[in-house]
Amino acid sequence: MRLRAHRYLPMAINCKQLLLLLLLLLLLLLSVSFISSMTISVSEENLLLDFKSSIEDPSSSLSGWSSNLTHYCNWTGITCSFSSPPSVTSLNLQKLNLSGEISSSICQLPSLSDLNLAGNHFNQPIPLHLTQCSSLVTLNLSSNILWGTLPDQIAHLSSLKELDLSNNHIQGQIPQSLGALVALQVLNLGSNWFSGILHPSTFSNLSDLVMLDLSKNPGLTSELPMEIGTLGRLKWLLLPSSGFYGPIPESFLGLHELQVLDLSLNNLTESIPFGFGLGMKKLLSVDFSQNKLSGSFPSDICDGRALLELSLHENLFDGSIPESIIMCTSLQRFQVQDNRFSGFFPSGFWSLPNITLIRAENNQFSGEIPDLVGALSRLEQVQIDNNNFTGRIPQGLGRIQYMYRFSASVNGLNGILPENFCDSPLMSIINLSHNSLSGSIPELRNCRKLVSLSLAHNRFTGRIPSSLAQLPVLTYIDLSSNNLSGEIPQDLQNLKLALFNVSYNQLSGPVPLSITDGFPASYLQGNAGLCGPGLPNSCNELQTRRKSKTNALMIALVAIAVAAALIVLSLTFFALHKSSKRRQNAWKSMFFYPLGISQDELLMALDDKTIIGRGAFGIVHLVELPGRDFVVVKRLISSGIVSLRKAKVELKNLAKVRHKNLAKIIGFCYSDGVLLLIHEYVKRGSLGDALLRPKILLSWKVRLQIALGAAQGLAYLHKDYLPHLLHRNVKSKNILLDEDFTPKLIGYGLDRVIEEASYQSSMASDLGSCCYIAPESGCSKKATEQMDVYSFGVVLLELITGRPADQPDSRESLDIIKWVRRRINMNNGSFQVLDQRISNSSQVEMLAALDLALQCTSALPEKRPAMAEVVRSLHSLHDIVEPPSLIFNGELPSTSS
Repeated sequence: MRLRAHRYLPMAINCKQLLLLLLLLLLLLLSVSFISSMTISVSEENLLLDFKSSIEDPSSSLSGWSSNLTHYCNWTGITCSFSSPPSVTSLNLQKLNLSGEISSSICQLPSLSDLNLAGNHFNQPIPLHLTQCSSLVTLNLSSNILWGTLPDQIAHLSSLKELDLSNNHIQGQIPQSLGALVALQVLNLGSNWFSGILHPSTFSNLSDLVMLDLSKNPGLTSELPMEIGTLGRLKWLLLPSSGFYGPIPESFLGLHELQVLDLSLNNLTESIPFGFGLGMKKLLSVDFSQNKLSGSFPSDICDGRALLELSLHENLFDGSIPESIIMCTSLQRFQVQDNRFSGFFPSGFWSLPNITLIRAENNQFSGEIPDLVGALSRLEQVQIDNNNFTGRIPQGLGRIQYMYRFSASVNGLNGILPENFCDSPLMSIINLSHNSLSGSIPELRNCRKLVSLSLAHNRFTGRIPSSLAQLPVLTYIDLSSNNLSGEIPQDLQNLKLALFNVSYNQLSGPVPLSITDGFPASYLQGNAGLCGPGLPNSCNELQTRRKSKTNALMIALVAIAVAAALIVLSLTFFALHKSSKRRQNAWKSMFFYPLGISQDELLMALDDKTIIGRGAFGIVHLVELPGRDFVVVKRLISSGIVSLRKAKVELKNLAKVRHKNLAKIIGFCYSDGVLLLIHEYVKRGSLGDALLRPKILLSWKVRLQIALGAAQGLAYLHKDYLPHLLHRNVKSKNILLDEDFTPKLIGYGLDRVIEEASYQSSMASDLGSCCYIAPESGCSKKATEQMDVYSFGVVLLELITGRPADQPDSRESLDIIKWVRRRINMNNGSFQVLDQRISNSSQVEMLAALDLALQCTSALPEKRPAMAEVVRSLHSLHDIVEPPSLIFNGELPSTSS
């Protein structure tokens, strides 16, 4: 037995050795794998760092790209796979303000499938080495400054599904080699400088294409390739403003998946292919506008009867066509304006369940507008001006709850206006001029958002409705060339009218003073019975005397009120000053920053010598601190001051505001309903003062810098600071300028410190602020961001025109919005309102800013941009500005509240 055991001993030893050998081999393999993964990791990290080294990054967006901080898969814009080792699959660096060179190292990332560098400032030809990124599925280089041609080698990216090169400066012909990208689903070459013709073979094999955008390439000179009509999966076909000519191919009728078709702003001719729309059951938007298309649409195209015509035509579709397809049930937008269409307008469009926009102006359409379906309709905008429509205004017009624009001027419409024609709660623009409408104009009380009413050149009789004066945002009124009689309602002068034309009627009586002062006489001519200053007839002496007495009485009352207010303020100040020592122990203070003086020293400094202004909320002092620093102290005297506990909470929140364009709140003192608000002093004083100083001329770059900074401060309050804040008193007097003309907003958040009723009362007493107040403020129950936007728009107009928001002592006693709009309307141009003291080289930027200011001061709140959008618009106009070295001759400027 012992001999037998020794016989098997070598075999056991061999098994142990074999097991040990296997373990060593496994460890070796793991080590090799680990070393390999480390090599790959280091390699990809180095490639990314090489890419970063060629980039200019002024915003430090890629500052976190460092191996010392974190793994590269966690770097900004990087996405990695979940494999081991992880590998970079996506690089998304859009809108990071990057420039420089796009390094070839990026294409050495073996798993990179998505590359997005959109919205940056890369200024170079399309890098040829990008065509070597063979694993790319999406490539987005849109919104840069790329130039040169699109290389033929783009065909090497055989896996590409999305290619977006839009909004660059790429030129030359669109290469035929694009047709080799058979996997392509999105092709966007819009807003470039491509030219020449489109080769049909480019699109023959792109059967998976879902979106094709060649818009805004005016250098293209090509007919529409019929091959586009074979792309059966196409959903978005966007070809506007690209020089296309000739007919629309019949093959387009086969685009059954199409949702958006835009062929506008080209030179297309002939008629629409017969059967258009019948197979396009998913179509949402059609835009053929501004071409040279002619003929007529099948009149039954969207009401089901076109099937009969289609059955007599060539067999365009197999089998029967469901009624749901024929009814165009998905269609939302239909635009055919500025063409040469004729015949009856397709009646089926008016009753489509989802239609929101119909634009057919400047054609030769005829027919009547059927009675609209009222509350069931989703129509928002109808423009059919300059056609041959006849019949009456539809009875259901005023019952369409979403309608905001109805324009049917220069037609043959007749009959009377329905009583409710303006009852739609969103109605903003009505233009029925140059028709044959008759009867009286109904009272308009329900369309509180009406901005523009044009009924000129009709046959209206009766009086001008007095209810027009109750429409808070009404800005444009044109009732000229009718048979209206009676007086012009005096209350119309309360509106911020930019146009008021009642010429060639039969009106009589005195014209409201603001209308004779603010509009040319031609807007009143042809009314022999009208009288007033500047008109052929002056009103009788009695009317003049009564008006003078009324004005004198009002002036006396205002003078008494002002005197009384000054007496009260003086007595209050005197009483506070006299008893300051006695009540020092009653004051409670909180300083968020060290002042270098005590509470008692601060209170003792508040005497007549330190007063620099009187605002709507109280007296303003300038107090000198040790070291020749200053602070501004606003004495808020109001019956509405909240409790000390509430004031502390609100002011602590306001003191947390941190933004370079917002003045810091340094602290406060509180006693017996009086609150002293302390904020930082800004040396150059207010923007309002700077614009009025004859020795100081701010250049356009400086004004743009001021506008941008103020907008950034407001945007911070609206969105970035928590809790969100409204300013509620934006005006040029509340924008202070430091030595480098960096603006700092003051006066924000005061509504949180005093009660709303007291805040409203103080604002109502501030006559210098009324021009900045949005028109809806009087009928709105709460303040909104749009009201701040409106006020900012007024400030922007001040910067553009160099004119104060209000000039009560001027011959043209108009607020700035009325003045700008009237100048633009009367002179048919915007150059007249620009500050003539600024160099003509800045006019293009100033006109762009003027357009933004007019958007901000739109009478309709929903039409105003958000402050974040305003900031983006101003950024696009802003150049790097060297701080100007202007001196205020050592004056200490005043500070408002």
